[in-house]
Amino acid sequence: MSSTNNAENLSEAIERMREKYRVEREKRLRPDGSDQFIEVKDQFAHFSKDPFVNEDAGRARRNSKAEVVIVGGGFGGLLTAARFSTAGYTDICVIEEGGDFGGTWYWNRYPGAQCDIESYVYLPLLEELGYMPTEKYAHADEIFNHSRAIGEHYGLYEQALFQTRMVDADWNEEAGTWSVLTDGGDKVEAQFLVLATGNLTRPKLPGIPGIEKFKGHIFHTSRWDYDYTGGDNRGGMTGLADKRVAIVGSGATAVQAVPKLAQSAEHLFVCQRTPSTIDVRANGPTDKEWFSKLEKGWQQERIENLTNILNGLPQAEDLVADGWTDLMHKMIEANREAKKGGDRGVPPMRLAQYRKMEEIRARVDQCVEDEAAAEALKPYYDMFCKRPCFHDEYLPSFNRDNVTLLDTDGQGVDGITASGVVVKGEEYPVDCIIFATGFEVGVSMQRRVGIDLNGRNGLRLSEKWADGPRTLHGIHVNGFPNCFILGGVQSTIAFNVPHHLDEQARTIALILEEIREKGLGRVEATEDAEKAWVDGIINDGQKVSLPGQDPCTPGYYNNEGQSTKNGRYFRAFKGGPPRYFKKLKAWREDGNFDGINFG
Repeated sequence: MSSTNNAENLSEAIERMREKYRVEREKRLRPDGSDQFIEVKDQFAHFSKDPFVNEDAGRARRNSKAEVVIVGGGFGGLLTAARFSTAGYTDICVIEEGGDFGGTWYWNRYPGAQCDIESYVYLPLLEELGYMPTEKYAHADEIFNHSRAIGEHYGLYEQALFQTRMVDADWNEEAGTWSVLTDGGDKVEAQFLVLATGNLTRPKLPGIPGIEKFKGHIFHTSRWDYDYTGGDNRGGMTGLADKRVAIVGSGATAVQAVPKLAQSAEHLFVCQRTPSTIDVRANGPTDKEWFSKLEKGWQQERIENLTNILNGLPQAEDLVADGWTDLMHKMIEANREAKKGGDRGVPPMRLAQYRKMEEIRARVDQCVEDEAAAEALKPYYDMFCKRPCFHDEYLPSFNRDNVTLLDTDGQGVDGITASGVVVKGEEYPVDCIIFATGFEVGVSMQRRVGIDLNGRNGLRLSEKWADGPRTLHGIHVNGFPNCFILGGVQSTIAFNVPHHLDEQARTIALILEEIREKGLGRVEATEDAEKAWVDGIINDGQKVSLPGQDPCTPGYYNNEGQSTKNGRYFRAFKGGPPRYFKKLKAWREDGNFDGINFG
């Protein structure tokens, strides 16, 4: 067969597959989009209760002052405190809803939980703390302990307010301070306020009819009930030995939890709306000799190397070299083929996507014995439409006699009764239902973390953002002096989130350093600079459904298939993380602090 015919056949195969993608996407579209999920409040408030601490923190109300209040004790808050400390600010009060530092890694203690980005680039401040992760992909307990070590290293425990939520903050123009109020009746006066609340904080529930009727045990993966299941993050859940368990969801959390549940439960039902991509994990212990030979600055170099490769920027060497970077290598290979005259009849990126996803689907056939289950577990969309998953035990779990895949063909669970779940009209009795349905993402800050601010001239943040966020660099908001937002909207979409947070923390720390050196009292974005940034984001920003790709299957990356709804929430700085980080770095190095006023 001629090369022309080969190209035609390949092009036809890819177009047939993309038609399959379209069909699979459309069957999952719902008119209610992200509104299909239930907020954990009122009759569902117990789903957000912290199972890892005593209900009453048992401390006196605090009325105090601090240079800085940081809301959020996860990686964002910890990185900010670390960079502020370097700039000479150590009088820091962290307000954290959980009972300790850790953020996502305080809440996510479900069995099997571990980072899916290499720990050498994901765990922050490794060089600063002199810490070596034990594995390439560290487990949740290790990451939580590292978070606590950061808190200890930077002296953050003394002033921290745990089991506490900020409920309001008022800007005092005359004093140049923020009055921060908490649900515990605390009042903290601070010169600077940092909102490092994160996006994976508030659990969400699926709007399944009858969810309130279930009489068995029920909880969310971010509030894992080990009193009921027994065991810990590494497994050993002896409490489930005589239990029928249903887990609702098949995303990154479920992929890690299912193998441990399969080993422990009498029977496990996995309720799937959309299958995830499951690539090779190949975890292993850290090579101590290799780690000991790394030179100063190695972590930042490795972090930037991964970010650049993930965004299609060729590097002399792939330092991480795992499943995350494999797609980009396929894209580079396809580009080289095209330059050599090997026309395949399709754009190189589309060819690379096709090859990668065919590998993913072939791996399902290799791992899963039952043909019907294997077909249901195959993902039909482009990689990065949903967060990619990597695991070596998830797919083989469906070969166990005590595991049943309840594929809903994209429709979700039909209903919940007093005694079980209903899928495709059939009821499956269970003793326990576990929701692996993720967190509130893409909703307003007020809904996600219950925060509103009262800025200059009595302007409420919710009022200013009524038609969508307005920021400069995704960090500053005009009308809200001395206030900074981390990891928020109108910045970038980074798979390695700590890199995003650290670049923003470094930027804010430099501003505070300037304030201290010049004896200044306040900083605020100008209205013109904010407008220019917002206009650029709206008119030219990166959408979650990436240009040049067919629309992705619904998920939290594209606001459940409604990426144009509340459009400003779902756009980022054009060019991806490398360009955004380069923009911030150039802004820092310029030294003119364009777009902000000091006073």
